[in-house]
Amino acid sequence: MIKAVIFDFDGIIIESEPLWVEAEIAVFKSIGIELTPELCRQTTGLNTQDTLEYWHGIYKWTGKSIFQVYKEIMETMQVLILERADLKEGYLDVLQLFVDKKLPVAVASSSPLKLITTALKKFHLFEFFKIISSAENEEHGKPHPALYLGAARKLGIDPVNCLAFEDSFNGAISAKAARMKLVTIPDSHDFTSTRFDFSDLKLPSLKEFREKQFEYINAIN
Repeated sequence: MIKAVIFDFDGIIIESEPLWVEAEIAVFKSIGIELTPELCRQTTGLNTQDTLEYWHGIYKWTGKSIFQVYKEIMETMQVLILERADLKEGYLDVLQLFVDKKLPVAVASSSPLKLITTALKKFHLFEFFKIISSAENEEHGKPHPALYLGAARKLGIDPVNCLAFEDSFNGAISAKAARMKLVTIPDSHDFTSTRFDFSDLKLPSLKEFREKQFEYINAIN
C-alpha cells in the first residue's frame, strides 16, 4: 500500500534537464572541453560531483579545479532556474492528486539543496513537501539507493510503501534498488528503450498519470 510519494526533481518537477545541458556545455567550454547534448546525457541522473569526476577522468583538464567548475555550474544553474525554468507539464495535477489523498510528498534529487529550494519557492510549492533530500548530503548518489532510502527514513515510512517518480535511468535504478514502486517518465528519445522495463509503470508524460494509474500501482504487491 502506498503511504508516501517521492519525486525526483530534475525532469519530473521542473523542466531543468535542458538547462543543465546548457550550463555544463558553457562552463566546460571555458576549460577547452566541447561537450554536446548527447555527451551530457551520459551523466543524466548523477549528481554534479560525480558528473565532474566522470568527465575529469576522461579529459583530465587543468587550469580550474573540480570545485571551481562545480561552483560555476551551480551559479549558472541558479540564474537559469530563476529566469527560465518551467514546471513539467502535468506535474501540478499529479501533486494535487496526492495532496487530496493526504499522502506525504518528498523530493529525492541529485541536485544541490539550494537549487531545489530555489525552484520550489519560485513556483510556490515549497510548503507542500515534508522532506527534501539532496544527494549532496548522502555518501552515495544515484544510482545507489542511499538517497531514496534516506528520504523514506526521514518520512518514517518503509521504502516498500513509497512510490517514486523518475525520468532518468540512474534514478530509476536508485528507486528500484530501494524497493520502491516506480513510475518512470523517460525523455522521448528513451521512451521506446527496453531498459526502463523494470518500472512498475512507464508513461510518456505526467499528464497520463491519474487516479486509474494510481490504483493500478497501489494494487501491486
